[in-house]
Amino acid sequence: MPQQNPFYVYALKDPRNNPAKPFYIGKGTGNRAWEHQSQVDDSEKGQVIQGIHESGYQVLHTVIADNLTEEQALKIEAELISAFGICKHGGFLTNRIQPNPNTISKKIKVNVPEGCYERAQMGLELIKSAVMELAKANPSGITNSDAAKYLGLQSDYGGGSKDYLSYSILGILMKDGRIFRSAGRKHIAKTE
Repeated sequence: MPQQNPFYVYALKDPRNNPAKPFYIGKGTGNRAWEHQSQVDDSEKGQVIQGIHESGYQVLHTVIADNLTEEQALKIEAELISAFGICKHGGFLTNRIQPNPNTISKKIKVNVPEGCYERAQMGLELIKSAVMELAKANPSGITNSDAAKYLGLQSDYGGGSKDYLSYSILGILMKDGRIFRSAGRKHIAKTE
């Protein structure tokens, strides 16, 4: 099986235009493309997202390219931003900066050994399975703290308990449509 690379390049599009027009280009891993809607800020991008929501629409997400190394993703992102242009230079993207493709290789600081990504993904599948079992065994739902505490996923590094790993796993399961969050902020397994 060929090695999977975790990076992808995505566009956020405004559905109020026909056809939907990109207003932001980014690169990321995991849920990055979908995080913008859950963490709306007061940036130009955030204002567009807020306007889309106020109009009764949802931001459209398009993965343009996936299975990329970080360097490949950065180069494609830079080329697309350059092609569409950013608002402050007469373009229509709300990206704050226009990356320079010539300096991308200097930004890459992590070497990923062969097989490392695949082992992490195998471990992720096991953890997702354990979280799903816990959620199914508790029909009224579980909190992020429950998942972290009862599955031994908490870190007490630097004092206090940190539940970031279980929060990420729950987020992945929500994106996969296997769990939903209730109004009471409990995570409930979807029945199949």
